[in-house]
Amino acid sequence: MNTNGNISQINIPDDPIGCLVPHNIELPVQGKKGGPLEGKTFIVKDLYDIEGRKTGNGSPDFYSKTQPATETATTVQKLIDSGASLVGVSICDEFFYSLTGANAHYGTPQNLNAPGRLPGGSSSGSAAALTAKLCDIALGSDTGGSVRIPASFCGLYGIRPTHGRVDLSGGRAMAPSFDTAGWFCNDPTLFKTVGSVLLDNKSEVRNIEQLKVAIDCFKKADPKVSEALHKTIEAASNVLPSISEITVAPDGLDHWSESFRIIQASEIKETNLPWVQENKPNLGPGIKERFVMASNITLEETETAKKTRKKIRNHLNELFIPGTIICLPTSPVIAPKINSTPDGLEFFRSNALALTCIAGLSGFPQVSVPATSVENCPVGLSFIGGPGSDELLLDLALQLSPFCT
Repeated sequence: MNTNGNISQINIPDDPIGCLVPHNIELPVQGKKGGPLEGKTFIVKDLYDIEGRKTGNGSPDFYSKTQPATETATTVQKLIDSGASLVGVSICDEFFYSLTGANAHYGTPQNLNAPGRLPGGSSSGSAAALTAKLCDIALGSDTGGSVRIPASFCGLYGIRPTHGRVDLSGGRAMAPSFDTAGWFCNDPTLFKTVGSVLLDNKSEVRNIEQLKVAIDCFKKADPKVSEALHKTIEAASNVLPSISEITVAPDGLDHWSESFRIIQASEIKETNLPWVQENKPNLGPGIKERFVMASNITLEETETAKKTRKKIRNHLNELFIPGTIICLPTSPVIAPKINSTPDGLEFFRSNALALTCIAGLSGFPQVSVPATSVENCPVGLSFIGGPGSDELLLDLALQLSPFCT
C-alpha cells in the first residue's frame, strides 16, 4: 500500500455511530508532507479502490467474492499526495442504489446532527462521519443525489462537481453518464481547498451576475422547508447577486426525473445488474426491487429518455447564460426518522429525484450549504451553476457561511 512516514502517528477513529465498514483494513495511510491538506484526515465511501483491500459496494456478499484492489483510486491518491491521511472506509447504501442511507446488512449510520433520523444516501457513512467529527474531509460519490441529500440531512457542505471534472478512475461505476466524485466538509474554507486539489484545470471562471430562484423546485419541497430557505436567501441578499425567479422545467420536473430514472436504470443494467444476476446476493428491501425494475427497462424506453435528456440539456444550456446560477432546495424534506414506514417516505421519494435530476441530466455542478434548520434538523440550500463553475460555487459557499447554521 502507498504510505508515507510513520502511520502510527495517525489514529484510526473509533466508530461510535456505525459509519465505517467492519472489515479489517490496513489503515491508516499517512498523507505526504507539505501539501495543502497536510494534517487533515479523510474517510472514503466503500466505492473507491484502495490498494491491498477489497472494495465492497455496500454489499457483504460482493465484498466476500471480490479481490483486493491492485491500485488506489486516483482521487483518493490525490488527497493522500496533498497531505491528507486516509483513516477509514465508510458504509454506503447497497450498490449505491438508494438515497435514504439505510443498509440492511451493516446498519444505518447515525446522523448526530439529526438524532434518530436518516443520514441520507448513498454516501451515508461519509456524511455521518463528519457529524461525529471523525475526520476533516469525507469522500463520497453522487449519481442521483448521493452527496447532496446526505449534505442536507446532516448539515454539511457538499458538492456534486461538473460531470467529469473529478477523476473517477478506481471508483466503482453505477451509471457512468451521471456518476461524479463529490466530497463533504464541516468547514467551508477546507471545502474550497479540497476543490483546488481534486478539480481538473477546466474551470470556466466568470463572476456570478444573477441568481435565479427556481420556483418550481421550491414547490416540490415541504412548505416548512421552503419557507425556512426563503428566509435564508433574504437574510443573505446583501452578499448575493441580483435575485429573480424562474421556472426551470416548463414541461415539469416529474417528466425530467422519470427520464433520469430510466437512463440511470439502463446503465445499471450494464454495470451492476450482471453481477447481481450471476451471484444472486442477499439484497436488502428496496434494493432488490430497484434491480428488478432496472432489468425490465427496454431499449425503446431508454432511447426515448435519452432524446428527452438531449432536449433538457439544450434548454438548460440556454438557461444558464454566463454568470447565472440557480437556487433550489437540496432536499424536499428534513431527514426522515429512521423508523419511517414506506408510506412515510413517499413524499421524500417522489420529490427528491425531481430536485436532484437537474444537475444529473445537465452534468452541471451543484453545491449544497447547511443553510438553516426546521424542527431542529438541518436543511440544505443548493446552487447550480453552468459547466465548469465549480470554483465559483465553492467561493459562494464560503461567502454564505456566516448565514449558515
